[in-house]
Amino acid sequence: MTPRILVVEDDPLIGASLQRALDAHGYFADWVTDGAAALAAARSARPSLVLLDLGLPDTDGVDLARTLLTLDPTLPVVMLTARTEEADMVTGLHAGAVDYVTKPFRLAELLARVQAHLRTAERRESTARVITVGDLRLDIGARRLWVGGEEVELRAKEFDLLTRLAREPGQVVTRQQLLTDVWDEHWYGSTKTLDVHVAGLRRRLGERPGAPSRITALRGVGYRLELP
Repeated sequence: MTPRILVVEDDPLIGASLQRALDAHGYFADWVTDGAAALAAARSARPSLVLLDLGLPDTDGVDLARTLLTLDPTLPVVMLTARTEEADMVTGLHAGAVDYVTKPFRLAELLARVQAHLRTAERRESTARVITVGDLRLDIGARRLWVGGEEVELRAKEFDLLTRLAREPGQVVTRQQLLTDVWDEHWYGSTKTLDVHVAGLRRRLGERPGAPSRITALRGVGYRLELP
């Protein structure tokens, strides 16, 4: 799963440079220039990490960091700023940022920090034993599912499929990514296997054919587990 980095930077030279560098290193990079656009992007794209300039035209970066972390308390926020006073650094870290980088910065060092924070977040996510999305509650370690408080038994691949979708709720996971993550990175079988398992999973979740589903299919693209 390719990490998505949200760059919040109103300086066009720095913002464009960061976006190019992140793209070149294999990340998906979204670049916005103000707080309002950052909140919209965080809600729609669910970034893996945020690079946040504190000097934005429409809001204070520290306040924005607090709002972003309200939306997702596990989101790594790395603050970028020309402010070098220790008090500013302490304020930023107390707001929930995982790192504080002063300008001008070396691109190689910043990329190394991004990689380190993403690794930490990935380890934390991989050890998370329980995922809750709406009325669905998955205990990953015990491989158990509850729907609206009642336990539902799933087959092995159905559980793996639901878990993969639940790790990115509200986001489309492509067919190829699902086949790679749930079956095998060298899967050469029929892709209809995926559709059959989704249909079976919907039945076990108590959904009737033609009724609204928690799992949305995007024809030819993939599937999305809907947020409540």
